[in-house]
Amino acid sequence: MHSQTMIENVLQDPAKLEIYSLAVVHWLDSANAIAVGFAIVALNAVAWAGNLIALPGNWVMVLILACFAWLGPQDGRVEIGLSTVILATLFAIAGEAIEFAASALGARRAGASRRSTLYAVLGSFAGALAGAVIGIPIPIIGPIVAAVLFAGLGAMGGAIYGERTEGRNWKETWSIGHAAFWGRTFGTFGKITAGFAILMLTAVSVAI
Repeated sequence: MHSQTMIENVLQDPAKLEIYSLAVVHWLDSANAIAVGFAIVALNAVAWAGNLIALPGNWVMVLILACFAWLGPQDGRVEIGLSTVILATLFAIAGEAIEFAASALGARRAGASRRSTLYAVLGSFAGALAGAVIGIPIPIIGPIVAAVLFAGLGAMGGAIYGERTEGRNWKETWSIGHAAFWGRTFGTFGKITAGFAILMLTAVSVAI
């Protein structure tokens, strides 16, 4: 009864009605900003997870930020500026550089053939995908650790198989497989770390 009387008073007073209308509009704008910000972070989180299975997740995150900076609001709470996109791009480049350096110091430096290098890439992809699934029972950290570990094991298995088909002995093959494991493991870890930095940058950009 009291609430009904209050509503009637508001409807009969134009000044109060305007104040309440502005409050509702402000609340809707805030709710919309929160929803948009959450959507951007969620999309980039999915893209970041793509790094675990050898997909270009970091560059997908940069693309999402660039599109929103171009098409999204130019002011307000969820504004994403050019500086954010540039910084995210630098993080993505750093991730690629780490991955390239790790690969260069891995199987290729150990003398792997092109065939074994290709098999190592395929094995890494399959291993990362399997690891991401196997690690699901342990929330959050499980799929990440398992994907990185299995990506390395897959790369090692692929490199060993490739070298054996080339007719190399087990000693040489094992050396190349060992190098492929560590190269892929460090490369993947560096890339997902750079991607996590982009993800945190996204969260901070839409939160302040």
